[in-house]
Amino acid sequence: SFIGEESVAAGEGSILTDNPTWIIDPIDGTTNFVHRFPFVAVSIGFVVNKKIEFGIVYSCIEDKMYTARKGKGAFCNGQKLKVSGQEDITKSLLVTELGSNRDPEAIKIILSNMERLLSIPIHG
Repeated sequence: SFIGEESVAAGEGSILTDNPTWIIDPIDGTTNFVHRFPFVAVSIGFVVNKKIEFGIVYSCIEDKMYTARKGKGAFCNGQKLKVSGQEDITKSLLVTELGSNRDPEAIKIILSNMERLLSIPIHG
């Protein structure tokens, strides 16, 4: 089976089953792409029994290939990735994305979440 982000975004229905399924977003960061903002990728995942087995993200502009496989770790251009180990949130950076949904109820939820996040004394 295949699930394509662009077709789902266009209104086509999609149901994830237990069958082996490829999930593909050929332009992950479509809005960035349209505005020539250089954070765009091709994202591919493979799911079996509704559980992710592996994923690949190719950051086109940066020429970086991120790969991960369940139980095997994550890599960038073949180099193993690891978390920083930073446990103090006040020394951390916070990154968020607001999404494209401008429904008034969705905006209320997003702003409420942002308010909670911004009240944390983060580094930046």
